[in-house]
Amino acid sequence: MARRLPPLNALRTFEAAARHVSFIHAAEELAVTPGAVSRQVKALEQWLGAPLFRRAHKQVALTPLGRSYLEAVSAPLEDIALATDRATRRESSRPLAIYCYPTFALRWLVPRWGRFYDAHPEIDVQLTTSLQPVDFARDDYDAAIHVGDSLDAQPGMTAVKLVDVDLIPVCSPDVARHLTSAEDLVDATLLHDAPRPHDWERWLLFAGVEGVDASAGPRFDSLNLSIQAAIGGVGIAIAIRALVEDELAEGRLVQPFGPSRLSSRPFYLNYPSHRARDRRLAAFETWLRGEAATLEQEKKQ
Repeated sequence: MARRLPPLNALRTFEAAARHVSFIHAAEELAVTPGAVSRQVKALEQWLGAPLFRRAHKQVALTPLGRSYLEAVSAPLEDIALATDRATRRESSRPLAIYCYPTFALRWLVPRWGRFYDAHPEIDVQLTTSLQPVDFARDDYDAAIHVGDSLDAQPGMTAVKLVDVDLIPVCSPDVARHLTSAEDLVDATLLHDAPRPHDWERWLLFAGVEGVDASAGPRFDSLNLSIQAAIGGVGIAIAIRALVEDELAEGRLVQPFGPSRLSSRPFYLNYPSHRARDRRLAAFETWLRGEAATLEQEKKQ
C-alpha cells in the first residue's frame, strides 16, 4: 500500500513555523515571505482537515494537534536533513567523472586544463577517454564529451554544443612546398585514422577533387597519431581544425589548400538533465562554454 504523505514543502514550512511559533521568523529561515508561509501552512491544514495554529493579530499559537504533529514530524525531518547532508558531502567529495573522445581530450581539453583548475581548485576531475558511446544508465559518469549527433532528443538528457568539426588537410611545411593545389593529392601520401575512416573521401567529394584514391595511404589507430605523422612529414592528414589550432599557429602544420568542410556532427557536452543540480558540473560546463566561445572569436579575427 502506498504511503499517504502530505505535501512535503508544506510540511517543511509548518515545521519551521511551529518551531519558531512565528510565520515571520519561519519566513526568514526559509527565505520566503510571511504570506508564502501562511499559504503553505493553510494548505497543510486543509490537507489534514484540521487547524494547526490559532491565529490572532500578528500572533500565532499551536493548537494541541499542532503541538503533537510537530513532535511527530520534527525528528524525521531532521533525519532527512542529515541524510541529505551526508549524501551531498559524499557526492561532492568524489571527482567529477568526465567521459571524453580521446583526441579531443588530448589536443583540446588537456592543454586548457590549467585554466579550469586555476578558476576551480576545489574541483577534482576524473577524465576517461574512449571511442565507445557512453551509457549513463550503466556507467557512473557525470558527463560525456563526444563527436556526433546531439543526445538532447533523448528523454532526460541535456546537450551543449562545444566545437565545430571543420575538416581541413594539414601537413608539415616541408611537404607543403611540393603542393600547389588540391589536384596534387593524386601523387601525395594521404594519412588516415581508424576512428574517422571516411574523412578523406568526404573532403575530396566536397572539394570537387577527382582522380584521387581516397583509401590509399597509411592508417593509424587514432586521429592524434595521423596528425603526429603529418607533423613528422610522412604525408597529408585530414584533421579537425579545432584540434590542430596550436600546431597551425606555431607553424608545425600548415593547411596547404582549401576548402574547409564543416561537418553537421560537432563536439557536444552531454549529461543526464538531473545532474544539472551538481554545482561542479555547472562550473565545468560554464568553463567549457567560455573556452569554446574564445576559440570561435579567435577564428573570426
